[in-house]
Order: sequence, then structure tokens, then C-alpha cells
Amino acid sequence: MLIKICGITRLADARFAVREGATAIGMVFWTQSPRRVDPAIAAEIVATLPADVLTVGVFVNATVGEIRDVVKSTGIRVVQLHGDEPTSYVDAIDRPIFRSTTLDNVVDVAHDWPQDTTLLLDKADPVRRGGTGAVVDWSRAANVARQRRLILAGGLTPDNIEEAIVTVRPYGVDVSSGVEASPGVKDFGKVSQFLKNARAAYAQR
Repeated sequence: MLIKICGITRLADARFAVREGATAIGMVFWTQSPRRVDPAIAAEIVATLPADVLTVGVFVNATVGEIRDVVKSTGIRVVQLHGDEPTSYVDAIDRPIFRSTTLDNVVDVAHDWPQDTTLLLDKADPVRRGGTGAVVDWSRAANVARQRRLILAGGLTPDNIEEAIVTVRPYGVDVSSGVEASPGVKDFGKVSQFLKNARAAYAQR
């Protein structure tokens, strides 16, 4: 079970999410994202979180060298690729990888990327890449989750997360805009309710 709060830009938000039950924290390093976090702040966040919390860095078409530099300076444990990166990144980056995909290209991505690469299923958006609030087709996502380790993203909120988990049965879930007060600033009430509902759904499953 993985419950990831993504788009974290503030230490207080990260600490609150972890206290409320998040098992993973995501930070965006793509310069065009309204949720971009400075690596120095990300390093501070990583350093203060418990060791059992997974810290994930989100990148969009960054070079291997750029990713390595951020990994080294921040200590993030997982690299999430949200652009058009090739499979050669698997061997070039010494970290586990979450490979973002959409329902339109998931068959090809699942075929091309190694079986131990976790897929993150999000709604297609060639400009914003993620954090759009658009919902994935859960019935089709469920088919993917039966065949591959899958993190479900896209349009998840405190109100629909239980149904999403019960329907799709994913390994993990990822939320960003669905628990925000504004881009990069979390709404503590929404974060708390999302985590409570997600954990309840996984407990039932």
C-alpha cells in the first residue's frame, strides 16, 4: 500500500501529511510547474521525514545529469518520470523509478519498461503533464492494475478515493490538486480526510 501526497512545497505540509498517514511524499522539480520546489527546500523536507516515508522526485524531460544532481542534493529515494524519457533512464539513474503513463499508451509503456518499474497512471495532458484534476477511467485502470504494479493518479479527492481504490485495486494512489488550497499549498482538512478515507478503503480491501 502506498498513499502519496504529491506537489509538496512546504515542510509544514509534508509533516502534516505524514502525521495523518501518508506513506509517500512527492516533490516536483519541473521548472514549468506551479508546484515546483527548490532543491534546497526539498533537501530540508527529506531530512526531517521519518525513514519509512518514501520521498519521490517528479521530473519532466530532465537530463540524466540533472536528475542525478537533484537526487544527490536532496536525498530523494524514488524518481518519477513524467515526460518522454526513454527506457535507458532505468540503468542510468540509480534509484527506483515510477513511470508515468496514460491509458492511451499504457500498453506500450508496460511492454517497454521493465516489470519492476512501477507505473503511475494519470490523465493525459501534454502541457501540464499532471495535477490537472481530470479523472482516469477506473474500469480500464482496473484492468491494468491486475497485470502490473500500479499507482492510480488523476482527479482523486477525499470524496472519491474510497470508490477509486475499491474499483481499481491499485498498489498505490497519488493525489496533488485534489487536496490543495492553491497550487503547491495543501488544505490540511482535505489532506486529513483523503488519507483517512484511503486507509479505510485499503483496510477493507
